[in-house]
Amino acid sequence: KENRTAALVVEAVLKGFRAIDTACQPKHYREDLVGDALLTLQKQGINREDLFLQTKYTPIGGQTTSKPLPYDPATSITTQVNASFKTSLSQLHTNYLDSYIIHSPLPTLEETLEAWAALGALQDAGHIRKIGVSNTYDVRVLQALAAVRPIQVVQNRWHEKNRWDREVCRYCKDQGIEYQSFWTLSGSPSLLAVPELVSIAAASECTPEQVLFKLALMNGVTPLSGTTDKIHMEESVAVPTLELVDTSGQRNALERIIWGSS
Repeated sequence: KENRTAALVVEAVLKGFRAIDTACQPKHYREDLVGDALLTLQKQGINREDLFLQTKYTPIGGQTTSKPLPYDPATSITTQVNASFKTSLSQLHTNYLDSYIIHSPLPTLEETLEAWAALGALQDAGHIRKIGVSNTYDVRVLQALAAVRPIQVVQNRWHEKNRWDREVCRYCKDQGIEYQSFWTLSGSPSLLAVPELVSIAAASECTPEQVLFKLALMNGVTPLSGTTDKIHMEESVAVPTLELVDTSGQRNALERIIWGSS
């Protein structure tokens, strides 16, 4: 959200959000402005320990040299991870992270495993509570990482074009890994218009978007919300307590569409 980041983070937290996802990637994120928002929130009585804070190590393939880099790309992967992590702590005005994830697999599995080991060392030192990966759609990569150290978070695109990432979702559910979704709404416009979903929304007196978020939560998927709209913020934080009204088995039909199960 560029220069709007700080104001929007404050607005979202005041509306009820208690988890924040960002990245040490100046190309697409203003992690520093998330940190400014946290300082503002402290003045309003919402402290660091009241929030779940997650950020990412972004490999050089996801960075741009037109923006300040959080590490020297000529150094080892381990050194890059540690430098990026220190930058994140400084920008977010904290001495620990609730979750730290690799933004995407590196060009080789060997490099990805090195980054994973660096995250593990930070976790062992008590600086990180959870570690994980993002943009990882090959279960074999997840299995290779898990063979070294348990994965606690996977954050992927979850939408109709990639068939809701079914294989990775199933793997995460079987292994007790938290699955976070993005593009949940913007990537599934056809699903939001399915009659069964629209019917449940009408009966439940909520929006189709809320129904999709609720179905995700009920099936072990934690959707990320990137809205800038105050009303949508309120609708999002209301989802966990939402009771879906399903009088004709529409929910089962929707879950078959999403999960491919009977």
